[in-house]
Amino acid sequence: MKPVQVATLLWMLPLVLGLGAARMGSPEEDSFYYGTFPFGFSWGVGSSAYQTEGAWDQDGKGPSIWDAFTHSGKGKVLGNETADVACDGYHKVQEDITLLRELHVSHYRFSLSWPRLLPTGIRAEKVNKKGMKFYSDLIDALLSSNVTPIVTLHHWDLPQLLQVKYGGWQNVSMANYFRDYANLCFEAFGDRVKHWITFSDPRAMAEKGYETGHHAPGLKLRGTGLYKTAHHIIKAHAQAWHSYNTTWRSKQQGLVGISLNCDWGEPLDISNPKDIEAAERYLQFCLGWFANPIYAGDYPQVMKDYIGRKSAEQGLEMSRLPVFSLQEKSYIKGTSDFLGLGHFTTRYITERNYPSRQGPSYQNDRDLIELVDPDWPNLGSTWLYAVPWGFRRLLNFAQTQYGNPPIYVMENGASQKFHCTQLCDEWRIQYLKGYINEMLKAIKDGANIKGYTSWSLLDKFEWEKGYSDRYGFYYVEFNDRNKPRYPKASVQYYKKIIIASGFPNPREVESWHQKALETCSINNQMLAAEPLLRHMQMVTEVVVPTVCSLCILIAAVLLMLLMRRQS
Repeated sequence: MKPVQVATLLWMLPLVLGLGAARMGSPEEDSFYYGTFPFGFSWGVGSSAYQTEGAWDQDGKGPSIWDAFTHSGKGKVLGNETADVACDGYHKVQEDITLLRELHVSHYRFSLSWPRLLPTGIRAEKVNKKGMKFYSDLIDALLSSNVTPIVTLHHWDLPQLLQVKYGGWQNVSMANYFRDYANLCFEAFGDRVKHWITFSDPRAMAEKGYETGHHAPGLKLRGTGLYKTAHHIIKAHAQAWHSYNTTWRSKQQGLVGISLNCDWGEPLDISNPKDIEAAERYLQFCLGWFANPIYAGDYPQVMKDYIGRKSAEQGLEMSRLPVFSLQEKSYIKGTSDFLGLGHFTTRYITERNYPSRQGPSYQNDRDLIELVDPDWPNLGSTWLYAVPWGFRRLLNFAQTQYGNPPIYVMENGASQKFHCTQLCDEWRIQYLKGYINEMLKAIKDGANIKGYTSWSLLDKFEWEKGYSDRYGFYYVEFNDRNKPRYPKASVQYYKKIIIASGFPNPREVESWHQKALETCSINNQMLAAEPLLRHMQMVTEVVVPTVCSLCILIAAVLLMLLMRRQS
């Protein structure tokens, strides 16, 4: 259910739960667990190319579907913002690596821009040497700073020419073009990159790009477009994995996986079998949609049943959910060396039957409603509530559902609304503390979690929300052409967690909190002084040269007058 719909249902919750009362069977938060993570656990932060790089048309880069989407000027993005410059990360690599060193992270997750490397999207047509050099230099710079690169091949920015010529992910030929692109990256960077992610959050890419139209390419093919897109993405992932496995693994000894985002779905009434089934269905339509084919060879049975039944009721001869052949099932199954998981929040789930006559849609196919508890901490976004216990449950679900795979948490974080410019982000500190602690408990439960990527390094372009939501550890002043970065309090807190690799004891953890808030007050003063510094910079860059030019002109006139008088 879309976040705005969740928000509109808030009024229902007191009626169901009782004002201030706990839900029947509501999960009790365990006491805080003090302990450390296993030796070798990897700590990091993440970003994506389109959200941070800028330089949208520089050095041979081709246009992406997001360039076309944001340049259309049709109010598709809040404030009609674009990521033409974004954080200007393309020109600030060394500065951002300094921030990574300051955080003491083990790894940095970033994505490659497909159209920066292949301007038309097709390897056989043109490879952009400047784009190849940019990422090669970035990888070298990370390694020289002892930061491991975790590289995403595709984070939503499909080359626009592939969309125009072939219909993008609606066309199965994308799988072949993606495989060729992936092979180029393996060949060029695989000697140094040992952790590859094929796709980041493909569910959002499919649903928002081809169902609701809220994301590029902005298509509204309800109940059909997203399933076809996902089908082709899964095939593309499998092709890339097999290419690596066949050609590159023996030489490079790396790992290839996929990163799937999913919120936890908790039954509203745990004594009601229908709510329990609805919560399971929510998870299968969310995580299982992509994970089940990769780990079990086919879509979840509940998806096949529900979409098939509704398709028949809508008068269709075939299900709107595409079918894998036996050969494809065998080819796709097992194509992941690790499971990447993204997670941000939790929903209560209850059953709701949507009549098939309402027409095909992903939301109607699931027959459920998502609810939030008004008592959950609201972090400013319309959809993101801090519910740490849901994280542990999702991690344990993935561990049991998919045969105890190695799990890397690839996205977890909290946003801040644009009108909050304070750097003392105490709410983010509480979010980090709660969620990371629940991850530690999941490891104690037996989940095989290898690493954690907090989202994100910088404030950045947030898709249809423009620059209104800020997820970064570092505040970016987007109104300044230099895009300066300022550390928030959470930088100090996360750094302490990383150095200790967990939570050693109550006294030490509490001292981290206090020191982080002390540091941010100084940073706030720096941020407050920014307008004055910008004004002084303008004076330096504009007024001073103008005055100097006038002085030279006056001196020249006086010299001419003097020479005339002497003659």
